[in-house]
Amino acid sequence: MSLTVQPAIISRRLPGFKKFSYAERLKRSNLPSLELRRLHCDLLRCYKIMFGHADINFDDMFELRMSTDTRRHKYKLFKKRNTSSLRSSFYTERVVNVWTRLPSDVVNFNTLSAFEQTIKLVAFTDNLTCL
Repeated sequence: MSLTVQPAIISRRLPGFKKFSYAERLKRSNLPSLELRRLHCDLLRCYKIMFGHADINFDDMFELRMSTDTRRHKYKLFKKRNTSSLRSSFYTERVVNVWTRLPSDVVNFNTLSAFEQTIKLVAFTDNLTCL
């Protein structure tokens, strides 16, 4: 059984949950959606690449945005112009906007564990399509 299918299947099997929609089951069981969990994983992967915790060269994946803009945080990524709809679903394309919009007053970039805990406090409603 695929890990991506499990939350929907398991939540449907809970007593009394079969009649509810996926969104309602998530709400009642206090679970994040698959889309939100993927977003958190994307951001954690981006953090690991940016700060050298992964065996991936940052320059091969991303480009830092050289800007003196003081809004948000100082680790902004540059988004290259993209004309292909296929490329828009690539990891390097979909994570840039979310990463650059992270609020500096909420997100802590000091350590990986601090980052992981603080991104859970951010409301990503603008970035989610299913819920």
